[in-house]
Amino acid sequence: MTQRTNTRLADLFRLAGWSKGELARLVNRQAAAQGHPQLATDTTRVRRWIELGETPRDPVPEVLASLFTERLGRVVTIEDLGFRRPGEAGRGKAVATLPWPPHRTAAVLTEFTGMDLMLNRRGMVGAGAALAAGSALSDALHDWLTTPAGSVGSSAPGAGPAGLDRYEAAPVGSAEIDALEHSVEIFRAWDAQRGGGLQRKAVVGQLNEVGGMLAYQHPAHLQRRLWGVAANLAVLAGWMSHDVGLEPTAQKYFVIATHAAREGGDRPRAGEALSRAARQMVHLGRPDDALDLMQLAKSGAGEEALPRTRAMLFTIEAWAQAAMGQGQAMRRTLGEAEDLFVSDRADVEPPSWMQLFDEADLHGMQALAYRTLAESDPAAARPAEQYAKRALAMRAAEGRARSNILDYISLASACFLANDPDQADRYARLALVSIGENSSHRTWDRLREMYRLTGVYAGYGRVENLREEIEHALPTAPVSPGDKGAGKGPVVV
Repeated sequence: MTQRTNTRLADLFRLAGWSKGELARLVNRQAAAQGHPQLATDTTRVRRWIELGETPRDPVPEVLASLFTERLGRVVTIEDLGFRRPGEAGRGKAVATLPWPPHRTAAVLTEFTGMDLMLNRRGMVGAGAALAAGSALSDALHDWLTTPAGSVGSSAPGAGPAGLDRYEAAPVGSAEIDALEHSVEIFRAWDAQRGGGLQRKAVVGQLNEVGGMLAYQHPAHLQRRLWGVAANLAVLAGWMSHDVGLEPTAQKYFVIATHAAREGGDRPRAGEALSRAARQMVHLGRPDDALDLMQLAKSGAGEEALPRTRAMLFTIEAWAQAAMGQGQAMRRTLGEAEDLFVSDRADVEPPSWMQLFDEADLHGMQALAYRTLAESDPAAARPAEQYAKRALAMRAAEGRARSNILDYISLASACFLANDPDQADRYARLALVSIGENSSHRTWDRLREMYRLTGVYAGYGRVENLREEIEHALPTAPVSPGDKGAGKGPVVV
């Protein structure tokens, strides 16, 4: 075997700023604290891991992942370090390469959630990693996602693969899975009402437990349901992470959710998980990456996707097109979304993860797309107002506080772009009434975008007062890592 540098480990080692001797001492100290006092790592061994690509024996990879996680303030897994696990094929290829083999999904899920929880316990936030490009993800996942899946749960019966030994794998029954599915509904409702910040750790912890359950091979019908729970929780963990600005962490959860959904044979769910990653990309100003992901999400969802599911996917694609100034394409795509939505005869009950996408959400996404296009085409501002008002009217009796705030911000922004500052001021103040009770950083990011639009009306009585209120409120919410105004106060430039 040709020996070569472990570039993943080398890059992280440079970022951490340790010397080889320091890392060796830290490994020995951490291993001893974990009950392995016999470990005696030295500088030479560290050099061989980095320069010759050697994989250390257990428990060193896990110890290293823990050390780098703490040092860098973001989740670093064994795969991120470029190490393979015992028994993994392909000695010259890092197992982090997408897609993972089927039996690896539960292990990746369990390890990543464990590291995420460790960061939370220590009061750290993970924002140092770079987001993968949409094209990189879609290219890596395309063939795997768009071809028929194998049998559900392809690992051998009994306890799961190496790497899950921290959890005592045991079978669960339908009653336990019923309870897990119910907990997903509770978490989802809480997220819609209050944002992702307050319950994110609970969702990640629940997902970690489910990863352990998946280490045991259940009967196919139960295993499929467990994979469904894992996919739903991973999407929620990703959405909540995105909601509070933990962007690389969010993207990893969306990829985990895609894998889990396909393991359970649910291609529409896999497509929806990828669409979340696309929405994240548009929010962060990368609509071209979002379009790459949406092409895969639509093809990966398969023919079994309900018309309403396909309509939801089209609205996200339209938002990305609007962000790129492609007005004609956006209008065509929104037209297809509306046609699909009304064609859904509701004779098949939608899956639980689609029940929040109703007519109000359709109009909310239409409003967002037109409001985004209005930055380059002012004529789009009026349709944005109309759709936002429809969405708000339909949500009047729902517990969807975050969506209401976002709709009010879209509406106020559209009014500013339509040169109607008095109406804009009214709707902006309705958003401000409850924004402080919400833990969603996305609402603050959208508010910053709206604040930028008020600059044209600086000095105008009402709007000047509004600007002061926004400036007073905004410092209470950190700027998301992908926000273009980071470090520049409330203004997005």
